[in-house]
Amino acid sequence: MSNTTSSTVPVPRLMSVRLITDDVARLVAFYEHVTGAAARWSTPDFAEVATPVGAVAIGSTRTVALFGEGAARAADNRSAIVEFLVADVDAEGARLRGVLEVAVAEPVTMPWGNRSLLLRDPDGNLVNLFTPVTAEAVARFGG
Repeated sequence: MSNTTSSTVPVPRLMSVRLITDDVARLVAFYEHVTGAAARWSTPDFAEVATPVGAVAIGSTRTVALFGEGAARAADNRSAIVEFLVADVDAEGARLRGVLEVAVAEPVTMPWGNRSLLLRDPDGNLVNLFTPVTAEAVARFGG
């Protein structure tokens, strides 16, 4: 896969997905628990939970005005799924069971070859933990 759209224009790199919330600390704690990574706090209204390829950025509703009043609403997503590639989705499910009471579906193998565990974060955003299990899926993710 090329990193440019032409010989002179680089392809933008996805750096983070930002979630807006009324309770930054609660949402940060959830993503720290799911990823095992500690958040980097910039202010009490903004933190990032970094992974090797990008971050989940978490901003307070107080920051929305910086982008334009009403540009985003907390806990209002019904179209995106935040996804994390994990080594063993069943082990992750067992680790999180009883700690997070937000499971939407227990691990299941999807038609495209990933075994997935679907959760909801405290604001209701969907979170998918997945492990490639078919040869095609493993090849797609470089396993």
